Amino acid sequence: MESEIVSILFGTFLFLLLIGAPITVALGCASLISFLYLDENPIKFVQIAFTSVGSFPLMALPAFILAGALMEAAGISKRLINVAESLAGPFTGGISAATVMACLFFGAISGSGPATTAAVGMLMIPAMIDRGYERGYASAITASSGGLGIIIPPSIPMVIFGIAALGFTAPPEAIEKFGTFQSVSISKLFIAGFVPAFLIAASIMTLNYFMSKKRGYSGSAEGWSAKNIGCEMYRGFWSLMAPMVILGGIYTGFFTPTEAAIVAIFYTLFVGVVIYREITWAKLFQALEATTWLTGRVLLILFTATVFGRLLVENQIPAIIADSMLSFTENLYVIWALIIFFLLFVGMFMETLATILILVPVMLPVAYSVGIDPIHFGVVMVCTLGIGFQTPPLGENLFIASGISNISIEEISLRALPFAAVNTIAIFVIAFFPELSLWLPRVFGY
Repeated sequence: MESEIVSILFGTFLFLLLIGAPITVALGCASLISFLYLDENPIKFVQIAFTSVGSFPLMALPAFILAGALMEAAGISKRLINVAESLAGPFTGGISAATVMACLFFGAISGSGPATTAAVGMLMIPAMIDRGYERGYASAITASSGGLGIIIPPSIPMVIFGIAALGFTAPPEAIEKFGTFQSVSISKLFIAGFVPAFLIAASIMTLNYFMSKKRGYSGSAEGWSAKNIGCEMYRGFWSLMAPMVILGGIYTGFFTPTEAAIVAIFYTLFVGVVIYREITWAKLFQALEATTWLTGRVLLILFTATVFGRLLVENQIPAIIADSMLSFTENLYVIWALIIFFLLFVGMFMETLATILILVPVMLPVAYSVGIDPIHFGVVMVCTLGIGFQTPPLGENLFIASGISNISIEEISLRALPFAAVNTIAIFVIAFFPELSLWLPRVFGY
């Protein structure tokens, strides 16, 4: 029975994808056909799907999306980028290094890779080109750095991972063999992603330094200016406070990630309306429109992917996959390598949120069975899928950077490959040394 359900479920799903059906339609049709084959009441399909979009943590999703859109409308992202550029100074490849820092700053607000690439790229790609950078290189480093938007907390994919993993607990045999695991919570995931985000950013900046030196991309001739840095930090004070308010509240336990998202919205509205006075009614409605479109798209995927995942779990598919993988090898490092390369491959073709919702029910039991902490697994999964934003054929960041710089995606893709390679090396380091992810949650008492 299990093999027949797997054939029907995945066969229908892959067939619909191949003929060009949207991923939501492919997931929904494959799940519904499987339900009918199992002679299940189709009402159950609707009940599972409705429950999936009714959880309290999911409220953080549209709120963070709206907060990110409002940050750009309020002029907060522009001031963050100015601060990052002032810090670059005469550093070799300084303005491209500032692009990486700006993506970290903006990612700590938006939680989205494409949003980070668009907001930073609109300002930094033309600035790099004016400083003599090749269009392909300027676009490639922006697209590569944009992936930091889903790693640095708050992260929308981490919210989705937390929701997808809520119903899973370590099996007794895993607890007996490896001891207790940290329970999965979105707050823990956010805190655990902080160090890996800076490690990946450091890897991009290191490669950027050597490539800039080779290409002759020097920093500003006037050197560092304490006055200029001070002025930009003064102008951007309220912008710099945004990630501190959001993340500080989460890390200290003052409010939950869902509450932090609401705080972010009101903080942004206050700064944009009262202090910077850049939010207009037109910009406000534009932000609401972008939020509605993106949230609806995500919820549709969540609606159908949850049913798809439930069918996998109820038919013991994850257990079968875990057993087959463990029969191949029990070496933790080999299993990590298999997981990372598989996620890299899938991330090239599938949207990140859908990938998380589909694969968490399949891969989390594998993680438990070899002693991988679910918080650590979630961080590595999100980091790995972040590379998918800069690799074709899906590569959303590549399309955004291409639109801004007006050069072909093929050229940007070639220039982005070295950054994808160093990102992958950093991810292996994060995977093989779990303390990089887990020590900070312990410091904060989780």
